[in-house]
Amino acid sequence: MTDRPEAEKLEPCPFWSKVIIGDECWVWTGATNSRGYGNFRSQLAHRVAYQEKVGAIPDGLTIDHLCRNKLCVNPAHLEPVTSKVNTLRGDAPTAINSRKTHCSNGHELSAENVKIVVRGDGTRRKCRECDRQWKRERRNK
Repeated sequence: MTDRPEAEKLEPCPFWSKVIIGDECWVWTGATNSRGYGNFRSQLAHRVAYQEKVGAIPDGLTIDHLCRNKLCVNPAHLEPVTSKVNTLRGDAPTAINSRKTHCSNGHELSAENVKIVVRGDGTRRKCRECDRQWKRERRNK
């Protein structure tokens, strides 16, 4: 182990024996799932770590990795948040697109210039100015 106080508080058990305590992240070295998250006895490793060291995960919340490291089980790097907050903090297309302030043609994505399009696979923002220009071009053909 290490000489760090937090490492001394870890009980020798099957779970913690699969963790490497680093200066920042505590890295899970056991099994992982297809999405790159640690698995421990059919549970996500970061959730097990949070519940053991912090307490129960509040109903309706999920655990977000503040460090963005899917294998980190350091409770100081884990925060209970809503699924929406967790998604928007990430780097998947939904999160990337939600942070955009302008469309690909440079128009501001303000409340007045955005229309929400609902489809079977979810919702997306659409630039009203680009939509107007596209319709104008279609009419003039």
